[in-house]
Amino acid sequence: MKFLKLASAAILATVVSTASFAADIDKIHFLIPGGAGGGWDGTARGTGEALTKSGIVSSASYENMSGGGGGKAIGYLIENADSNHGTLMVNSTPIVIRSLVGRFPYNFRDLTLVAGTIGDYAAFVVAKDSPLNNFNDLVAAYKENPRAVAVGGGSVPGGMDHLVAAMAMQAAGEDPTKVKYIPYDAGGKAMAALLSGEIQALSTGFSEAVALANAGEVKIIGMTGAERNNAYEAAPTLKEQGIDAEFVNWRGFFAAPGLPDAKADEYRNALAKMYDTDAWEEVRARNGWVNIHNSGKDFEQFLTKQEEVIKDLMTKLGFL
Repeated sequence: MKFLKLASAAILATVVSTASFAADIDKIHFLIPGGAGGGWDGTARGTGEALTKSGIVSSASYENMSGGGGGKAIGYLIENADSNHGTLMVNSTPIVIRSLVGRFPYNFRDLTLVAGTIGDYAAFVVAKDSPLNNFNDLVAAYKENPRAVAVGGGSVPGGMDHLVAAMAMQAAGEDPTKVKYIPYDAGGKAMAALLSGEIQALSTGFSEAVALANAGEVKIIGMTGAERNNAYEAAPTLKEQGIDAEFVNWRGFFAAPGLPDAKADEYRNALAKMYDTDAWEEVRARNGWVNIHNSGKDFEQFLTKQEEVIKDLMTKLGFL
């Protein structure tokens, strides 16, 4: 089963010296809808790092605003639109999922769409001393007793981490509606639950999984790319384990509704320039991200199509 299989952008042949750019934007404030250590946090801070190191943006600041599965930050940006023209909010596939299931009363159309920038694969991790050594071990334990195998994630029930776990179990021939999913607020609390034995596995973004694996805290038992990723080549794909499932989660940036077109284009142009810098390539490679660039109207068309695909899948899985 293939889910939202997205092709990465072509690798740019010429790397432009970061010294060739004067600062296009004085400062950007990044609004992060989740806690520290999650995929949104890493994406915002990595993007800010690349923009400032390359000289495209003079300075960047960051604000974590957890709550409501991302809904608190979205509501804040909408309700305080006029005073937030210097703010970019990071988000990803969950903005589509959570709108569909009614977790909050907004959707991507209520914001100014700036650009989609990257894709991040999903991954399943277990504690380093877990008896589970690959995804098929997890499937076998699940098959023996689905209620005894808890899978955690940094999103609400019916959210992306839950959906990916259900998708993988369905591809393995199991009932996806019986997955015992435990939600946590971003990476830190979920990791603590994994290490304490509260959950047996964690469904998370590949970049977060790589950071945890490099720290020696977990084993990655499966990732959802079509092939292994250079950021952590020891992580096996689900496909090579006989499970026909692929997934890549886009991440990108939104601004307040009513943002002047000229200001929105400044942000879009800055993000487009970022791809040509050594600073961005360093951040991208470190995290194992895929370049998926959709700007402005292209971003809107991309999200509209994804909304249709996810709605269909969630209906089949019983989440809608």
